[in-house]
Amino acid sequence: MLIIFDLDGTLTDPKEGITKCVQYALADQGIQASLEELTPFIGPPLLDSFQRFYGLDPQQAQQAVQKYRERFSKVGKYENIVYPGIREMLAKLKANGHRLAIGSSKPEVYVLDILKHFDLDKYFDVITGSELDGSRIHKAEVIDEIFKRLASSSKAIMVGDRKFDVEGAHEHHIPCIGVTYGYGQENELANANADWLANSVFETEQILLENSNV
Repeated sequence: MLIIFDLDGTLTDPKEGITKCVQYALADQGIQASLEELTPFIGPPLLDSFQRFYGLDPQQAQQAVQKYRERFSKVGKYENIVYPGIREMLAKLKANGHRLAIGSSKPEVYVLDILKHFDLDKYFDVITGSELDGSRIHKAEVIDEIFKRLASSSKAIMVGDRKFDVEGAHEHHIPCIGVTYGYGQENELANANADWLANSVFETEQILLENSNV
């Protein structure tokens, strides 16, 4: 079976890096914000979030994304923590013969850097993210690219912490585990019709092992 993992809020806790970089970008626009109020930026595409949460027009939002990347590419991507139990889960799934993939809305170049930095890249058959030019930012597009690279779309399951992961998976008619230890609330994932809810990495692992023939 192919298991597709989101990155932020699913394998790693990126709160410090993302919120500090968003704060840095907003300050450039003359907007002051505390780190705590910036956690909604974890998960959805940045360009959308700058417009949705702070009313920036498309041009301003694009400038904010560039400013965000100015800090993120040097410092922010490493201000990140691997959730306890993730390495062990990935190793077990790999040992059981499953193919593993990363499907993130974060630019792929940063995803690769983060996974290599934390020595997680070795577990994955394919690592896919968005492009720096703003294309392939939505989860359904990322999943589609994974299937193209693997030349397969059979027996797959998604694991993610936001409704965007659930919706993207369901667009491809594959089930999704919504993990509540990340940044999506349980009601958000339930309302998006996540097929399972997992409150811990251990529960995620158990659901995957029990449904390996989905």
